[in-house]
Amino acid sequence: MLLSTSSVYPESTAAGFALARELGYDGVEIMVGLDPTSADVDAVERLSEYHEVPVLSVHAPTLLLTQRVWGPDPWEKLDRAAMAAHQLGADVVVVHPPFRWQRSYASGFTAGIRRLEETTGLLFCVENMYPWRAPGGGEVRAYAPSWDVAQLDCDHLTLDLSHAATSRQSSVALVRDWGERLRHVHLTDGTNGAVDEHLLPGEGDQDAAGVLAELTATGFAGHVVVEVITRGLTRAQRVTALAGSLAFTREHLATPYEPAR
Repeated sequence: MLLSTSSVYPESTAAGFALARELGYDGVEIMVGLDPTSADVDAVERLSEYHEVPVLSVHAPTLLLTQRVWGPDPWEKLDRAAMAAHQLGADVVVVHPPFRWQRSYASGFTAGIRRLEETTGLLFCVENMYPWRAPGGGEVRAYAPSWDVAQLDCDHLTLDLSHAATSRQSSVALVRDWGERLRHVHLTDGTNGAVDEHLLPGEGDQDAAGVLAELTATGFAGHVVVEVITRGLTRAQRVTALAGSLAFTREHLATPYEPAR
């Protein structure tokens, strides 16, 4: 069970390590983002050693808000993410599908991801996204070739339950449909709406408990990462929320799946 450092925002990456240690998480996923520490691999390594919390996955800075982190070239970002993963001892790099306007990157994306896996020995797990919806209800094509990673010729995928909710899909169904391609999970929740909510697991309509039980039933051996929004909470409320998410995950990973009736 990992804690994404994004789950403590607006607190720092350092706070993410401290809370992971305090609450008993097995490790962290580094969200390389706007916090300068998250992009400083040596600083992250020192935090990991100080708190005795391993870094087991690295989320590359491929979000809309992090387009300038580690430079504008998306392939350079992924190369640096791989180097960071090797230095920190992580075995997974999480990456989003290309944006539509990144035409050259998008055209060679799947071949490039496969090349990186072959040359680095890491898993590059492409994360499911969702269609952007205009105020009038229409969809905006933001990703290319698609926000639906099941349509991409990629061997390894990340399931984000909040993104599944926003795309109006069932996370339990995706676990089953993706099979062995599913290697990484961002445990969160959401509702059937236009906003990516990243609720605490169990607070939305994605049957997070069922997802965890299905993972157990299928012998899933990848990482499960709590990635939720706690912005607006006090420190005490954040601690309670992240402790509860860890307890929820551990409970339901040990529970056989029973379909809803």
